[in-house]
Amino acid sequence: RDEGVSGYRFHRMASSPSPASTMNHIYVIHALLAAALFGASTPFAKLLVGEMSPWLLAGLLYLGSGLGLAAARLIRDRGWTPSGLATGEWPWLLGAIFFGGILGPLALMFGLTRTSGSTASLLLNLEAVLTAVIAWVVFKENADRRIVLGMLAIVAGGVVLSWSGGAGGTSDGVGPFAIAAGCWCWAIDNNLTRRVSASDALFIAGTKGAVAGTVNVGLAFVLGASLPSGSILWGTMAVGLLGYGISLVLFVLALRGLGTARTGAYFSTAPFIGAVVSLVLLGETTSLAFWIAAALMGWGVWLHLTEHHEHKHGHEPLAHRHRHIHDAHHRHEHDFAWGADDPHEHWHQHETMVHKHPHFPDIHHRHLHG
Repeated sequence: RDEGVSGYRFHRMASSPSPASTMNHIYVIHALLAAALFGASTPFAKLLVGEMSPWLLAGLLYLGSGLGLAAARLIRDRGWTPSGLATGEWPWLLGAIFFGGILGPLALMFGLTRTSGSTASLLLNLEAVLTAVIAWVVFKENADRRIVLGMLAIVAGGVVLSWSGGAGGTSDGVGPFAIAAGCWCWAIDNNLTRRVSASDALFIAGTKGAVAGTVNVGLAFVLGASLPSGSILWGTMAVGLLGYGISLVLFVLALRGLGTARTGAYFSTAPFIGAVVSLVLLGETTSLAFWIAAALMGWGVWLHLTEHHEHKHGHEPLAHRHRHIHDAHHRHEHDFAWGADDPHEHWHQHETMVHKHPHFPDIHHRHLHG
């Protein structure tokens, strides 16, 4: 039965267009939704700053993410299931947690104590740039001219949006350097997370949130913080689940299909989305800078959406596990029954293949370019 279904699928694929373009747009939606949730969480976090110390706030946001996603995974799988991570993938995940969940917030919180708000907002746009630089230089991810220009336009929009007329308020260069170091940590985190993005996104995001939340809440208690009232506590953790947890799940899914630099560029629209939410919820007014930023970010996203990257390329043998359908890259047999068009997940082997089609640097296209 399986061979018959598989044979039918292969025959149908020969006369059907590739779903690559549709799937790419789905991953773009994942990235933009991740940015929307994270950006929208910022105004809510601002409302919570006066209720607790910055350390405790960061810890509870992460902890809400970790606990909420762990519960969602238990419900989805109807109980505890193994992570599915291969032995060689654990160092990547642990490295991502260390840099992005522990060192990054530590550097940011220290930097905020010695840096003005306008300077800090401006410097946080370094994350997208550093993410792309590491992806292109260290991990050799493809960087077409159109993608570079689009990323620069989106980051320029973030710079315009963040700029408030000056960078006053800094006592020395230590604060800005610490914030830049935090952005560097998150850029490393993004690139390391890409290495495990084919695995269960709920597990990856939940583990990062739980570990980072526990460490940061523990540090807050050491520094003398105490828990807020019940309503503030649960409200903070709910914001963390949405803005840090579900957002990170979507970010991991986008990494799976778009690669690190492109996902980071889409995600850097979060400051603009946060500003829009602030306009609606906090009654803030717009400025010329807001509309300039909107135009720059819109142009950058358009450049990415209209990218066409196609060339003859080869696939080396690869074995991994992720949710997939049977397309040009998945022509394996099964030892279980399945529907011909049903998305499914299992450990599978990719054989050597050479072909040509439009693609992004997703988990199946991490080849070098001449």
